[in-house]
Amino acid sequence: MPEYLAPGVYVEEVSFRAKSIEGVPTSTTGFAGLTHYGPVRYPGGPKNSEPRLITSFTEFERVYGSLNELGIGSGRPAYLAHAARAFFENGGKRLYVSRVFTARLGDLTLGVASRAISNLGLTATWTARWPGAMGNVLVETQPMRTRVTVSGTGVVQRVKDGAVIEVLPGGGTPPAPNAPITLGDLRVVRIDQDGNQTFDGGGAPTSANIVHLVEMIVTVRAGLDRVDQYTELAGDPAQTRYIGRVLELDDPADENALVALKWETGAPGASAASLMAILTGPTAAGRLQDGNDGAEPAATDFAGQEADPDDPLLTATGLAALGEIDDIAIVAMPDAATLATDDEIFTATQSLVAHAEGLRYRIAVVDGPQASSLNEIREFRGKFDSKYAALYHPWIEILDPTERAAQGRPPKRLLLPPSGFVSGIYARSDIERGVHKAPANEIVRGLTRFEANINKARQDVLNPEGINALRFFEGRGNRVWGARTMSSDPEWKYVNVRRLFIYIEHSIDKGTQWAVFEPNGPRLWANIRQTVEDFLLVLWRDGALLGDKPEQAYFVRCDRTTMTQNDLDNGRLICLIGVAPVKPAEFVIFRIGQWTGDAKV
Repeated sequence: MPEYLAPGVYVEEVSFRAKSIEGVPTSTTGFAGLTHYGPVRYPGGPKNSEPRLITSFTEFERVYGSLNELGIGSGRPAYLAHAARAFFENGGKRLYVSRVFTARLGDLTLGVASRAISNLGLTATWTARWPGAMGNVLVETQPMRTRVTVSGTGVVQRVKDGAVIEVLPGGGTPPAPNAPITLGDLRVVRIDQDGNQTFDGGGAPTSANIVHLVEMIVTVRAGLDRVDQYTELAGDPAQTRYIGRVLELDDPADENALVALKWETGAPGASAASLMAILTGPTAAGRLQDGNDGAEPAATDFAGQEADPDDPLLTATGLAALGEIDDIAIVAMPDAATLATDDEIFTATQSLVAHAEGLRYRIAVVDGPQASSLNEIREFRGKFDSKYAALYHPWIEILDPTERAAQGRPPKRLLLPPSGFVSGIYARSDIERGVHKAPANEIVRGLTRFEANINKARQDVLNPEGINALRFFEGRGNRVWGARTMSSDPEWKYVNVRRLFIYIEHSIDKGTQWAVFEPNGPRLWANIRQTVEDFLLVLWRDGALLGDKPEQAYFVRCDRTTMTQNDLDNGRLICLIGVAPVKPAEFVIFRIGQWTGDAKV
């Protein structure tokens, strides 16, 4: 109760309504797998190696690389990149990517490209931000000059502490803005607390000199399509755009920068002027080397490792990294079904299913092995029993977007696991209709055909066993033609029922955290009941629940009938919620018979 100690008027805010529950997102997806580049944990690497949120395929290419083959073994398709492309093409909006990388045995560089530039007895080193052959970029640095004036008292105008100036004799022809620099012409301006200028590396300029403020332009070229340019870079840490800060390994201005600069500022002879001379010298431009895409990962690499609570640098990897992101509702591993052996495929898929089961509020989209026969896909399905996973078959053929058809020859084709396409369809169905709508009878976009033709007779075998078929229908295109989980429990047979309950449970979980430590009495119970009922009423109106009236669709009980005195004494509030979900009309049956005008039905 508030305290009233002195006479006066007290104005207080009170609430006369129940708290509201906001529905959690259901279309946010997480992929774990192999990419060309991007955030991944490795010794000495950046601290921020967590999965990134991607909202378009263009953004994916900037952070994680292209669709080209990975340099693993004799070449490996970039299945995760293709899955991301299919995800966005089929309606997906938000994708988290957890990169998996396995260093080659004995590789001391850990797949990270670098290039050391030595001059004047000093060394500056360009290093790739992340492991990968994509880190073998071309780096060029040029000086950029801006003319400044010198007052009659020898004060250089419009420069700050740490600025590098070039002092040239007057009367000559000024050099071009990006012409090579000479170390002997450079001075580093120092400004003391009284505002007085001093000049490291030479005497003060006069108004008779030609004086330039010298900065740098760094150009980074990755392949033919990506060029990153950084302008107005300074060589001294006192400057706002110090090159070592803008292109820093940890927390740079551009977190998607390809390279970082390593430079020992305290080394003997090291200065802003010497750094500029080294980086813009005649042999400074060149390509980073020794970056590679690593080795073929094992199934355990996809599962990843949990973060080490005692070491903030040891962040989570693989699927474990996706487990730290609460918003994810759909997970997939497009590379899992492409591993070398059946045991590896099973182990990796088992990790994916266990991940979804352990976190409860997400569902796994599972790929069957490539080129599986009817018996092989049934045998694979028989190894699992989970209400938090759904299996899709067969693989999907596309025209390889990285290859152009040669004259007189057909374009190259590529087979992809279906999880990227299906995850995008999940998201599209959620956005357009809602999570209660089964993500089936939906068109698959961006393919040429399915790997195998599933007809009705084949699906009569697959569907009862929980294998969702991808089928082509004449006049209706390519569609997802199944909506079952990999569960033997008939209560959780359908994907949309499982996902609807995930949505309800997660939303109530997040939306009722305010109730913890509140006084456990009738007022709180009534508030809880009203809060949950209001949330379920909206679901019923949206068509997610059965019943002609709300009373037929759900019930919420939170009173002395759901709690004993022992529960109250031990601080437990128990709320009982019953929900009648809508289930898909999987079998639409019309019974037709002959009828005559005078017959009685």
